Amino acid sequence: METLERSEMETLQLKRLKHTVQRVDNHVKFYQDKFNEMGIEPHDIQSLQDIKKLPFTEKKDLRNHYPYGLFASPMEDIIRLHASSGTSGKPTVVGYTRKDIDDWAEIVARSIAAAGGNPGDVMHNAYGYGLFTGGLGLHHGGEKLGITTVPVSGGNTKRQLMLIEDFKPKVICATPSYALRIAEQMEEEGGDPRSTSLKYGIFGAEPWSDEMRNALEERMDIKAVDIYGLSEVVGPGVAIECHEEQNGLHIQEDHFFVEVIDPDTLESLPDGEYGELVFTSLTKEAFPIIRYRTGDIAAVIRGKCKCGRTTIRMSRIKGRIDDMLIIRGVNVFPSEMERSLLKVKELAPHYQVFLKKDGYMDTVELNVELSEETFLECENNHEHVKVLELKQRIQSMVKEECLVTIVVNVLSPKSIPRSEGKAVRVVDQRSKQTV
Repeated sequence: METLERSEMETLQLKRLKHTVQRVDNHVKFYQDKFNEMGIEPHDIQSLQDIKKLPFTEKKDLRNHYPYGLFASPMEDIIRLHASSGTSGKPTVVGYTRKDIDDWAEIVARSIAAAGGNPGDVMHNAYGYGLFTGGLGLHHGGEKLGITTVPVSGGNTKRQLMLIEDFKPKVICATPSYALRIAEQMEEEGGDPRSTSLKYGIFGAEPWSDEMRNALEERMDIKAVDIYGLSEVVGPGVAIECHEEQNGLHIQEDHFFVEVIDPDTLESLPDGEYGELVFTSLTKEAFPIIRYRTGDIAAVIRGKCKCGRTTIRMSRIKGRIDDMLIIRGVNVFPSEMERSLLKVKELAPHYQVFLKKDGYMDTVELNVELSEETFLECENNHEHVKVLELKQRIQSMVKEECLVTIVVNVLSPKSIPRSEGKAVRVVDQRSKQTV
């Protein structure tokens, strides 16, 4: 499936798309009503281009039909539920039949293999278990591939270090920010993150830059690959980088059809142009989804990769539409700031962005940390001028690369809260201030 010729893949996708459209028309009232409203019949889908005739699905639609309103299978066929965190209201709930779980395990097994994993390896899985799809998604994929899977979950970092030392895993799975925390804790205890048994890292669940990748690879002496997925589509494994090239994430196209649209006009964008990712599931039974607007910003590229796969690749996520900062008319993603910051050797790879109000104007404060080495050097030599120069350099770099003026606060080491899951990069304090 990962090496099919383009014509073969598209023939398979069209067959599965027709089946999915018929399934939702038969079993999901939300789509029945949408199709009737738009004058669409399942037999109208005769080519992959006809997918543009179908309605979009948004996160609010899942919340409005909480918990089971978009299921296409009866509850007696549902063997598992997952859900989003629900931090902004009701969670989005997704269901899986036995076939869905088997398909998902196959998808993730492919992903782990693409990342460098092999049967017989030991995999340290530090993604959170529970309603979040990350932990169990990687877990079942590892078992499907024949990997010895260690279900560590997130948190209790000192215990993580003990298990890495004792179990000798080759693969680690975690958010990139938590992997960095593991390496940092190891150094604090006198260990060397480069001397472990780890060879590959499968990192995702939050946007991260190539500079963050370089920091992880250098600090842990591993190959760091990016995995992509979201619970509404299935969970982790929708796409992953191969360890051979690390140049775009291979989409599992026999299970998902991808589009990139302009988030304002909703028009399709050409290959290579950044826009909002839209996914349609092609094989899901319990929770098939049509043209789901992910909110993630990326581009797609085609062509055979040196790993041998022929599947469409997506770029690494540039950011999310709802994470995009609009600062005095300029659009900025936190990951763009991250790229600048990780080039500054005097800093630790941790930061937070604070959005505030100055009168009626939005302002941005960026908190960064000195590295331990730089902090000690400044303290011992009373080099406060160096910190001032560093602040000015960071301000200039962000201004040049992101076109915005920000306030920079240079803090001592360990001042920024560490995450055992997804890092909190942006703190919006504007609603707490009065004008």
